[in-house]
Amino acid sequence: MGSVKREEEVALIRKGAKILSKTQGQVAKEIKPGVTTQRLDALAEAFIRDSGGVPSFKGYQKFPATLCTSVNEYVVHGLPSGYVLQEGDIVSVDCGVYYKGFHSDAAFTYPVGVVSDEVMCLLRVTKEALYCGINEAKVGNRVGDVGYAIQRHAQDHGYSVVRELVGHGVGRALHEDPPVPNYGRRGHGAQLRQGMVLAIEPMINLGGRQVVQEKGGVFRSLDRKATAHFEHTVVVLEGKAEILTTYRYIEEVFKF
Repeated sequence: MGSVKREEEVALIRKGAKILSKTQGQVAKEIKPGVTTQRLDALAEAFIRDSGGVPSFKGYQKFPATLCTSVNEYVVHGLPSGYVLQEGDIVSVDCGVYYKGFHSDAAFTYPVGVVSDEVMCLLRVTKEALYCGINEAKVGNRVGDVGYAIQRHAQDHGYSVVRELVGHGVGRALHEDPPVPNYGRRGHGAQLRQGMVLAIEPMINLGGRQVVQEKGGVFRSLDRKATAHFEHTVVVLEGKAEILTTYRYIEEVFKF
């Protein structure tokens, strides 16, 4: 399968993932009321290029920006703009880095200033669901085990899982097989093999799971309630996955 990588290929993805993680750390420092999503995008592009990488998203299927910035009820594929972040907003920042022939992919949903307890709980649980899924990304398991773990954690807390948008393999192409849904049945789906590199990315809604696609390709929750998105690039190994991206640089600014 396309997502299975040799050790030397994983090493290159690991280096690109470090650039990506540091990029998110730079963005985290700028998340505050009064900042435009366009400013975040310019900062991210400059940092990636200065670090020896190339933005994965810019030019991909004609997408014109480095970041996908999706605010409040917008799930993914939000286009950076002159929108000024407001106190109480949340913004998903999804970013990819292309480095020496390989992509990495990561996302984090940031609170802007002080947000409601209800929305902060959604962010915490979605982040937890990501790690629940990663814990199942090991040799011998199946894609359905990953999705089941994410789905169960989200639904146990009263949230719903977006089904139209899924994780994926990642490597020489930004999107490779296998698809990695955030829902599923244990023991079903593609079998996970040593060296598979996956982007696992739960997208969880506060309200119903239905989404609609608006002009420009951006997705939002149908009921316009808040939605959260977290993502890591990982490599499947015996026993447990190695997480190639990290939130360490983000967590120097945002701890939840």
